[in-house]
Amino acid sequence: METRVLGNSDLKITPIGIGAWAMGGGGWKFAWGPQDDNQSIAAIRKALDYGINWIDTAAVYGLGHSEEVVARALAGRASKPYIFTKCARVWNEQREISSSLKRDSVRRECEASLRRLKVDVIDLYQIHWPEPDEDVEEGWTAMAELQREGKARWIGVSNFSVAQMRRALKIAPVTSLQPPYSMLRRAVEEEALPFVASQGIGLLAYSPMGAGMLTGAMTRERIAAMPEDDWRKRNVEFQEPRLTHNLALVERLREIACRHGRTPGEAAIAWVLRRPEVTAAIVGMRSPAQVDGVIGAGTFRLSEDEIREIEAQLAA
Repeated sequence: METRVLGNSDLKITPIGIGAWAMGGGGWKFAWGPQDDNQSIAAIRKALDYGINWIDTAAVYGLGHSEEVVARALAGRASKPYIFTKCARVWNEQREISSSLKRDSVRRECEASLRRLKVDVIDLYQIHWPEPDEDVEEGWTAMAELQREGKARWIGVSNFSVAQMRRALKIAPVTSLQPPYSMLRRAVEEEALPFVASQGIGLLAYSPMGAGMLTGAMTRERIAAMPEDDWRKRNVEFQEPRLTHNLALVERLREIACRHGRTPGEAAIAWVLRRPEVTAAIVGMRSPAQVDGVIGAGTFRLSEDEIREIEAQLAA
């Protein structure tokens, strides 16, 4: 699989990376329902065996559990992938999540992530959300300190606006932006994509398959049967009137993907990767079978005619 340089870093990453959000398991505010850790570990190992060379997680995923699962999956492997994680979401003993960009909080989070991941340095450390906005400068200054101290090789941002990135750039270089980007969420096309291209900032697109909506496996019955702690039950894309539109889009993706022996999910990821500003896509994988359903996206390319077909369906 080809690799691409991420922003101003020396990280050469594959076009798709392992997304570990759902691997955090159930019982927290943004869970995907209960997960089988052994299946998550098997998925990580299979993806790495296929040649994927990076994993993206966050401290808040499962309130530390996702990072621990990643560490278990990598234990004993001679060749380790790049590990990306995030800070700025904290929780208390009641498992209530809040936001903090205070210097001491960012530093505590970094130390805790290093312990859970069982590493000495984080390859890419990211501010998860720019909240509270008034503390963006303090948080980014702390991130730059961690980079200088060798605890983070490179530092990036997630869910930042262009205005917030401009503020961060006055303090220290930004290696990457991680925004949501899929056929269902295209807001970054207007301002963020041109900006990162002009600044040499890498872009890691998350939820390229619309949180599973565009995989081809989603049905009304499956949505109805989702656990109560699956955050997607509250997502407008999984509810009417958007649901009918989205399921029709998936059938069009299925038609296009079948021409190439690919899955709808691979077509959805390839659509995200069509943009030159996008360095790579973060792809959720919770089982070895799910790895098989997305791995081809790393090399699959849609034709211009197929992109027009998709645009026509999106406009319908």
